[in-house]
Amino acid sequence: MTSTPSVDDVLLDERALSKLRWRCRRGLLENDLFIERFFARHASTLTVRQAEAMGLLMDLSDNDLLDLLLGRRTPEGQLAQDDVVRLLGLLRAAGPTVH
Repeated sequence: MTSTPSVDDVLLDERALSKLRWRCRRGLLENDLFIERFFARHASTLTVRQAEAMGLLMDLSDNDLLDLLLGRRTPEGQLAQDDVVRLLGLLRAAGPTVH
């Protein structure tokens, strides 16, 4: 017996992925590096749920987002939900390498 994935676990279609990529364009190069590497690794497996979590992160200012990506701050309030925390983990793992 196989279970049907919930609507939130459905993969993003090409149009939704394109819209998400456009929304994720940032003013700080450092944020763009995290985000572009994330998309390079995970674009083909992104779910609706992950896109919603990314949307919450994109509502932040560039400096607040960078603080979360670098681990200088932890998610608080509306951002302190499992989906956002998991997505931050993926974004950090896909982050820029330090030499």
